[in-house]
Amino acid sequence: MGWNDWVRGPEIEPSIYATDFARLADDLASLLDAGAKIFQFDVGDGHFVEPITIGPIVLQAISPLFRERGGILDVHLMTEHPQRHFAAFARAGADSVTAHYEVIGSDVPAVEAQARELGLGFGLALNPETAVEDVATVVQGVDLVLCMGVHPGYSGQAYIPETTERVRRLRELLPPDVHVQVAGGVGLANVRELRDGGAALFVAGSSLFDGVDPPAAYRRLAEAVA
Repeated sequence: MGWNDWVRGPEIEPSIYATDFARLADDLASLLDAGAKIFQFDVGDGHFVEPITIGPIVLQAISPLFRERGGILDVHLMTEHPQRHFAAFARAGADSVTAHYEVIGSDVPAVEAQARELGLGFGLALNPETAVEDVATVVQGVDLVLCMGVHPGYSGQAYIPETTERVRRLRELLPPDVHVQVAGGVGLANVRELRDGGAALFVAGSSLFDGVDPPAAYRRLAEAVA
């Protein structure tokens, strides 16, 4: 099983980092009930990005819920040395890991191979300042490319409008079997144009969790891209 099996069409991915952690298990269960399948787990190390976020211990605590319900845990490593953490996240229950082009550059094949050895899917992320053309030259073998719609690190930032054109350009440049994912500022105002530009995976944080009913917000976004 891998990304081509997990992606049913346009997928709204709830961002676990944006949840109210006092309600974490309840919110995740309610989103699984609402139809969410793939969830992003954002990891910040305090170096590549300023905040230190959540790690393998949290993932290990929630992964049994996902195993029981057929959910997928997609780990976005906003870290300086992502490959050092692959084994810990694999043991904790991750299904896939994504590392940043800005820190692995030409080492993409070697880093991707380390993820595969652990049975993990592999994605490559790029920050808003990074040229999509540079990333497109090193995607052989990756499952997805994550185009950041904000600067990585903090949830709740405003969407960078130029991201929409960057997604279109990525879709033009990438092989057909490499999925385009977008994270940061995704909501009802832009999710359709991102879908029309070629994105298939839409990571939603504040647009799901800033209200009182995350499952209803999830269904609205899912309907918007259906």
